[in-house]
Amino acid sequence: MSHPLLDWADASLPAMLHDIEHLVRVESPSADHAAVARSADAVGEVGERRLGFAPERIVVDGCTHLRWHLGSPEPDVPRVLLLAHHDTVWPIGSLETHPFSIQDGVIRGPGCFDMLTGLVMAVHVMAQVGHLPDAAVTLLVTGDEELGSPSSRELIEQEAEGCVAALVLEASGDGGAIKIGRKGTSNYTVAITGRAAHAGLEPEKGLNATVELAHQVAAVVGFADASLGTTVTPTVAQSGTTVNTVPAHSSFEVDVRALTSAEQERVDAAFRTLASATGARIAVHGGINRPPLEVAATEGVWRRARAVASELGLDLPDAIVVGGASDGNFTAGIGVPTLDGLGAVGGGAHADHEHAMVDDIPNRTALLAGLIRDLLGVDRAR
Repeated sequence: MSHPLLDWADASLPAMLHDIEHLVRVESPSADHAAVARSADAVGEVGERRLGFAPERIVVDGCTHLRWHLGSPEPDVPRVLLLAHHDTVWPIGSLETHPFSIQDGVIRGPGCFDMLTGLVMAVHVMAQVGHLPDAAVTLLVTGDEELGSPSSRELIEQEAEGCVAALVLEASGDGGAIKIGRKGTSNYTVAITGRAAHAGLEPEKGLNATVELAHQVAAVVGFADASLGTTVTPTVAQSGTTVNTVPAHSSFEVDVRALTSAEQERVDAAFRTLASATGARIAVHGGINRPPLEVAATEGVWRRARAVASELGLDLPDAIVVGGASDGNFTAGIGVPTLDGLGAVGGGAHADHEHAMVDDIPNRTALLAGLIRDLLGVDRAR
């Protein structure tokens, strides 16, 4: 005999697919505030239709975030935070080359996997949970996650404070794996100032910023520690003006990922010690962005998720630790038990083959509903 939550999720699938299509068809590149605002309108329409009331609209530094609160307003009741984002990495016009479709049980379209399917799941689960007289659920939908959440971090941490758990509707790992760890992220710009000169007539009078850049790139790569999972990756580099001019300026960006806060701090300190090899001036900008989502912050919620899955008759794949960061890093960073990767099963995040699997949506949605009820001590049979 099937579980009532599975029956509910199966019956809700057509409505969820309708809502996913509605959101995918509204493009939302993170840096385009007008596009993100239009996307927020669409998310608000979906949520109001399913929950019966409009979200609180929060605009910070031009970026639009949404918040729904269900249940008791009392501050001392148990509360779960659901985290999602509605911005994507896809530029305006992507729907022309990557149109929305559902064929052979596969959803395609910009942002369907990362993470509009998970967002729709969260809305429907909140509707299923309904009003809770002695508990509460908050759904926070941010609009700048793909940029590192510069305008929403404070809001995320405020909403997470005091919660029983934060559940992140980011897409799953391969095969539906839930994410019990994420590396922390740090971002740096190393700016170099040399001195220009004619490359043919008097190069000796110049101070070559490109040569200094080469020295600095080699230095920062040495900050990595593969044995601890710490990566230090130079990415974008710029230097010079013309082919016959000794470059006076150069710069490069660096992406750092680490499994522990101690490693993030070690690498950060190392960046502050960079010294010129040629006499050029060195300036380091940036620093730690997201703290790690350490496994210790997820173990308790992960055990409960497995117990709920067992009760529902679902098989969960082994959980994984990944290099990519999410807003779950922030909630874990302030000590809130956090579980990530509860959203869509599929693949191709940020890539041409982005897709989500239709058949997995009901089971994942039922799991989320059951886990919320378990965390809040609410009857899971509904």
